[in-house]
Amino acid sequence: MKQKTIYNTDRLYVANPEIMSAVQCAATVDEMRTILTSMTQPLDIAADEDPAILARVQDCTRVLRNILKKRTDELTGFSLAQALWDIGHGVERLDLTPGFYAEMFHILLGLRGEGTFQAFTNISLSAIESQGRPAAIERSLQLDSLWQEVERCLDRFAFGLDDEAVHRRRLRRAKILQVLGGTDLDWQDWRWHVHHIIRDAAQLDQLVVIDDEQRQALIAAQAKGLHFGITPYYLSLMDDELGDRDAAIRAQVLPPMDYVDSVYASTEGVDMDFMREEDTSPIDLITRRYPSICILKPFNTCPQICVYCQRNWEIDDAMASNAFAGIHKIDEAIQWIGDHPAIREVLITGGDPLAMGDRALAEILKKVAALPSVERIRIGTRTLVTIPMRITEKLADLLASFRKPGRRTVTVITHVQHSYEITPEMVTAVNRLRLRGIPVYNQLVFTFFASRRFEAAALRRRLRMIGIDPYYTFNTKGKEETLAYRVPIARLLQEQQEETRLLPGLERTDEAVFNLPRLGKNYLKSREHRDLLTILADGSRIYEFYPWEKFITQTTQTYLATDVPILDYLERLAVRGEEISDYQTIWYYF
Repeated sequence: MKQKTIYNTDRLYVANPEIMSAVQCAATVDEMRTILTSMTQPLDIAADEDPAILARVQDCTRVLRNILKKRTDELTGFSLAQALWDIGHGVERLDLTPGFYAEMFHILLGLRGEGTFQAFTNISLSAIESQGRPAAIERSLQLDSLWQEVERCLDRFAFGLDDEAVHRRRLRRAKILQVLGGTDLDWQDWRWHVHHIIRDAAQLDQLVVIDDEQRQALIAAQAKGLHFGITPYYLSLMDDELGDRDAAIRAQVLPPMDYVDSVYASTEGVDMDFMREEDTSPIDLITRRYPSICILKPFNTCPQICVYCQRNWEIDDAMASNAFAGIHKIDEAIQWIGDHPAIREVLITGGDPLAMGDRALAEILKKVAALPSVERIRIGTRTLVTIPMRITEKLADLLASFRKPGRRTVTVITHVQHSYEITPEMVTAVNRLRLRGIPVYNQLVFTFFASRRFEAAALRRRLRMIGIDPYYTFNTKGKEETLAYRVPIARLLQEQQEETRLLPGLERTDEAVFNLPRLGKNYLKSREHRDLLTILADGSRIYEFYPWEKFITQTTQTYLATDVPILDYLERLAVRGEEISDYQTIWYYF
């Protein structure tokens, strides 16, 4: 077994003796700020001509200068400069964790143009010395080798269309039907699934194997009144035996105990509206953050409850009887949209609007489509994943009836979280929509259970094969209760720059975003939209995000986000069986 790396004060001196010597020589923290800022000035020029090394030095230089600023101390309430000075002068700092030392070690190493550069291959495409056709042939052979390595990584992850998976699910379906007293004909009826939602641990125990920790968390959730529900169809996607293959599926709906405890504690006198949707809701059922699009929420529930739902503060229990907003309130909301002709697109979501019956849905779509300014109707739904049989021929025809080529489009946005969720039933549902000219896009939430090397890439590749286009990859919301799901921003940046970059363009054309409370989407691809301010004692990075409209209108509003420590994340991956050396470039994504 590989020995675990120990991060402490001594490692900082190993990483960069020159910097740490300067820290020791500074009489005060302010003098240290001045000395280190001056020392890093020439590093931009002195770096090796290798572009990768030059970029590493520049990035680490920018980060160090930023975290040394007094403004950073004032904004974050933590002085990394003071911590560094204390380390250099032998002041005991019991608050500083290995996660903090790990971050500083890699920054100091990076200032020297060192650290891990290569992601996961020994192939060097830049080392080809020949020219012309011989060079092209050599490069092509190396690209073949590179793709073989990529394909090995992609094939690690279970695919719901593999013959074994299809057979496994067929057996699971038979067992569920037997316990619930249903028939194969019932299984094809989405209403049967809605009427047989699994709502408690005792019933779940009859239908699938769960471990003691999952069972106790579910019992505690019920005792505390937290919403829970799984459709029979989605339950059939879970394996009969406990293992890692279906971990992402279980994580979607089975709350961990820390989530249950945290949500329960948070509900006492605390506003659970993390994204501050109330601050961007000018009228009931409407959310508006951008000029030409708004959200309409007519139905406040779903066929099943996702643990890390953005709207867990307002979503009713699975298929709650009072979830429909009422036609009067819906009419008022649609009238409001009509009074604001700047709005060209309406996203109908909730809750899951396709969990409504056809008649109610048709009435709402008819009224939205009647607004002269609306050019696109977008349907946000997870029924493609939770009950794909909801996409009947009749429903597909209904949605398509509101398409007017050249005048109005209808689009479906879904949320497939893992390639193991893809099934023949989903393929049928997607095909019904696409045959009628309705495109389907996917929004992935980049949780811990979808974040291993090439795990998200495998999903994108397989989604494209069934007709779903990648759209957004969302960084997991920074809510306290979803700590078990959160992934460092650096890992999402690493995934986008390394794994995703190796896929064909049509398979990687999604956008990585950090959805800011009240402010909306912040695009992670561009560094200009954020700054790394500091690293806290526990190893958490604090980022300052700038609003999307900063180049359009005058605004001073920014948002400070505290990330999860990279070292903690890597250690969790190691427990899951991952080789941590495969992830070492993560430290240099800022």
